[in-house]
Amino acid sequence: MKSILHVLLISASLRAQGPIEALAAKKLLDPNQPMLDVQVWTGSRVPPVPSFRSVREWESYAADLRRRVLDEVVFRGEARKWRDAKTKVEILEPFANGQGYRVRQFRYEVIPGMWMPGLIYEPAPMPARAPVVLNVNGHEGDGTATPYIQIRCMNLAKKGLIAVNPEWLGRGQMRQDGQSHYRMQQIDLTGTSGLSLFYLAMTRALDMALALPQADASRVAVTGLSGGGWQTIILSSLDMRVKAAMPLAGYSSYVTRAQWPMLDMGDSEQTPSDLASVADYSHLTALMAPRPLLLAYNAKDNCCFRADYAVAPLVQAATPLYKLYGAMDKLGYHVNHGDGHNYDQDNREAFYRLVRDAFSPRLNAAEVDVASEVRANTALRPTLPEDNLDFHKIAMRLSEPLPKPGLATRENLERIVRYRRLGMEAVPAGTEEREGVLARYWKLKVDRAWTVPAVEMSKESGAASTVLLVADGGRASQAAEISRLVAAGNRVVAMDPYYFGESALPKRDYLFAMLVASLGERPLGLQASQIAAAARWLDKENQKGPVRLQAMGPRIGLAALLAAALEPVVAQVTVEGGFGSLKEILAKDMTADKTPELFCFGLLDAFDIPQIAALVKPRVFTFR
Repeated sequence: MKSILHVLLISASLRAQGPIEALAAKKLLDPNQPMLDVQVWTGSRVPPVPSFRSVREWESYAADLRRRVLDEVVFRGEARKWRDAKTKVEILEPFANGQGYRVRQFRYEVIPGMWMPGLIYEPAPMPARAPVVLNVNGHEGDGTATPYIQIRCMNLAKKGLIAVNPEWLGRGQMRQDGQSHYRMQQIDLTGTSGLSLFYLAMTRALDMALALPQADASRVAVTGLSGGGWQTIILSSLDMRVKAAMPLAGYSSYVTRAQWPMLDMGDSEQTPSDLASVADYSHLTALMAPRPLLLAYNAKDNCCFRADYAVAPLVQAATPLYKLYGAMDKLGYHVNHGDGHNYDQDNREAFYRLVRDAFSPRLNAAEVDVASEVRANTALRPTLPEDNLDFHKIAMRLSEPLPKPGLATRENLERIVRYRRLGMEAVPAGTEEREGVLARYWKLKVDRAWTVPAVEMSKESGAASTVLLVADGGRASQAAEISRLVAAGNRVVAMDPYYFGESALPKRDYLFAMLVASLGERPLGLQASQIAAAARWLDKENQKGPVRLQAMGPRIGLAALLAAALEPVVAQVTVEGGFGSLKEILAKDMTADKTPELFCFGLLDAFDIPQIAALVKPRVFTFR
């Protein structure tokens, strides 16, 4: 009875819809298809770690890989200048003393005008030379005030080490809207790497730590949980000053992330543009060889990077390199069985053992109970300038003189958006007729990787011209516009390219978009390439006059404008409600978790909307 009622309700709903609305809204894909497409596409493009026959061969490769990651990913655009900029450091007098240690506040510039705070826990009395541990934070809201971080740092100081704990961008004392990690890509849009600020925050803190009079530069370790684990592997793999590391639940291979998207993926800084086209996290893990590395993961992690699937591919990638050095005793993993995403006492004591084995044979790895000495955040935070720079302010400054003159060529546009002339097969998926409107359903197999749904609609009496329609809200949102176009005698092909309409991912969509960009492609360019492939199909296979492209909404409007600029078969393009300037993206403070495809690395450096539109000429571009 219930199923019969359900059918009757559906039938009544369809009768209530107009013919175009019902035809445009028809589902053509299995609900899992968009997710499967992007999982296979991303996972299959992650570069593997090659094999090596000798230490010499590996070290040549490793040195080149470090250079490439820094030059081709981290330090691009203005970041090349930031890398060598003179910055300030201010270390304050000790403000707290415990039994066997004392605490100092410090503040330092990541780049001129962007200050970060931090804490130094040092032994009391101070030995002539002491190992240094850089304790990098994760996504904890309280940052340096987080109790387990204080406990670890106090213990390290009591054990005779200098423990430096810098704050993290966007967290703790730096927790402001302008420092939100999903604003990092605002800087990317200008052609400067937002990732560089994260990297410089780490290296500048290490610079400060090693400049301390008693710091022993030959004994340096790094550790952190979650985002701190990510910072640990990034810094330790690329900076040879680091001699030992324990990243905790902070990363996995990009292949693993594609396979476990509901648990792993990584935020903006963890999945930066182009990193995965140069190196996977398996490569970064291998780059630690032969230095001591303890990969720590939690068996019951309720956040991400769980031990049962994350750690094995990393150990597998690093093992051959440690074997080359005869240093398998330096590679280990620790699995914690405490609850959740933690750096609990078991994990902390695993780190103390690593430090003991690497630097200090006499160190007692048992934790000292200092819980009663945990301090409130108000006692731990030095003052920072009120006009402190953040991601958004930096992006706005960088955008002022852009785009640069003389760069607006079609070749540059293709390169920047990673436009591809993709092959496509149009697979029929049925037909339907409603009240004189004929619909043909299509599954467009693009590049043998993407299944893009499309509905072709026209009056049964035929049509003299073709409109390819795309929309921010998907084709189902455009029944009124499709009706108008069909009534005017057009054949309308309404498609949903990657990320829109029926091709949208139900979850983790923006994280997969960032992974696409990290693999060296651009979501915006992929959308434009899919639209252009459909335009070529319509131009070649269907003699219904020249193909006109119409986009409804600013986001898909940008992709459609790119497709028209780069694909000559598009006779004209109309964008409804589009951006008048790419600088609107920054002025409106848009973020990568809401509109990830808009932050195409370096697009604003060479182009704004007028320069892209100029490439459409002499064809017609209508903006309304």
